[in-house]
Amino acid sequence: MTAIIEREDEGYVALCPELDIASQGDTVESARRNLIEALELFFESADRSEIERRLHGEVFITRVEIAIG
Repeated sequence: MTAIIEREDEGYVALCPELDIASQGDTVESARRNLIEALELFFESADRSEIERRLHGEVFITRVEIAIG
């Protein structure tokens, strides 16, 4: 799974784009741990059809440059 973690106000938000599941924390590490917990809970409670419906097999993360003005 992929974790994208970004600062938001005074904390951090962690997102797993493959399943569109997010969590948050006061630090990068706590946001990461909380996302792992959220993913584990999802897999423990979701049935196979929900996992298959939500799971995006390919996620591409890249940087892009844009020209302004």
